[in-house]
Amino acid sequence: MHDLLVTWLGVIVVAAPTVQVLILGGCALAGLALPERVIGRLVQTCMFTGLGASLGMLALMLTFGTRMEILSLGNWVDIPEYHFMLRFEFDRLSIPFALLTFALCGTVGAFANRYMHREPGYARFFCVYALFVFGMIIATLAGSIETLFAGWEMVGLSSALLVAFFHERPSPARNGLRVWSVYRVSDAALLLASIALHHVVGSGDFGHILENRSWPDGHAASAITPQLAFLVGLLLLLSAMGKSALVPFSGWLPRAMEGPTPSSAVFYGALSVHLGAFLLLRFSPLLDVSPGLAITTTVIGVATTVLASLAGRVQTDIKSALSFASMAQVGLIVAEIGLGLRYFALVHILGHACYRTLQFLRAPTLLHDYSLIENAMGQRVRNSQGSFDASRVRPGLSRWLYRFSLERGYLDALLTDYIVRPMLGLFRTCERWERQWTALLSGRRIESPRPDLPTGPEDFR
Repeated sequence: MHDLLVTWLGVIVVAAPTVQVLILGGCALAGLALPERVIGRLVQTCMFTGLGASLGMLALMLTFGTRMEILSLGNWVDIPEYHFMLRFEFDRLSIPFALLTFALCGTVGAFANRYMHREPGYARFFCVYALFVFGMIIATLAGSIETLFAGWEMVGLSSALLVAFFHERPSPARNGLRVWSVYRVSDAALLLASIALHHVVGSGDFGHILENRSWPDGHAASAITPQLAFLVGLLLLLSAMGKSALVPFSGWLPRAMEGPTPSSAVFYGALSVHLGAFLLLRFSPLLDVSPGLAITTTVIGVATTVLASLAGRVQTDIKSALSFASMAQVGLIVAEIGLGLRYFALVHILGHACYRTLQFLRAPTLLHDYSLIENAMGQRVRNSQGSFDASRVRPGLSRWLYRFSLERGYLDALLTDYIVRPMLGLFRTCERWERQWTALLSGRRIESPRPDLPTGPEDFR
């Protein structure tokens, strides 16, 4: 009876967002325009169903005193050097994240149903929103690193698409591309970590990597030495840095505010921005093996908090200020993980996600209320939050600190000058060599572009 309940509840938890994606995505591909009322009811039904099944799984585990339940959907790939079993884990880490995902996505879905009313991209928004929910559930309940990577990719894709939601304007499309570029670095690091773990442990299943123990009592497999734990942990940390906007990849988070307010709330205030911290919590046994990795994680978390706290004090719009506030809290959470405070970090994530979601959803009406108050008073409302005041900045350290905060730590400029431009120059050089080589083999001449003209791929179209 127990195993049957676990199977059915687990299937319902995974199936609820799957059905939502299939219906909304299938109708979009078929060109069927569903009414707004139908889309709203479908979203709420799927969210309530998934939330109820997750609560049922939690109650079942508390009743029987189990710390981890496994839902296995079969071995999908089985060759001598590699196998992939689709399995989901329900433990003290994944169930709180599943409950958080369904609760907050249901709240944001109800808010977006009114907020996006009569928006031309209403159906498109909820299609991408459904993909995000599906990716979050897959990633948080994943029982193997391959399954986690699949959910990780869906979350990243949906995030970038919703940043560029208002694609008729150049700024959202440009910022969506930048977010996607940072996510590519994060995804590459996670993929390399997956390959390394497969090579050492022989499997991507968390049961083999963490010796079949539930979180947070898992231990790294005996084959993972301290040196290997440090190298793999650095790859996982790099992946978390890109996804959670940690230093030096912090510049994309305020740019992501170009998307609609509901997506900003659920992505960058609640769920997506905490997915990097979730990854570090899932692989936290590696921090126990490598003290150097734990110290590096703590330092990056503290540096992110300091930078976000300074930059947030000079912001002039509410969504950017909230984005830096989220970044500061995520930095604290990562520092707590590095210090070994796993339960404390988990509780911090749950509380911060709920609080920040409500702040983002309140932001539009807050601006409206401030406008009414100022119209009634006949003057601006004085800021009493203790933020930087440019008129009171004195020469010296305070002026440098003000400029440092205003430029957001110069991180965007450093990445552009020392990473983006050299890589772009290398790719353009390789492209020029390729064209010269193919021209030589084909027996035709190709003229070199004039030095005063751009040398990008667009010149050869």
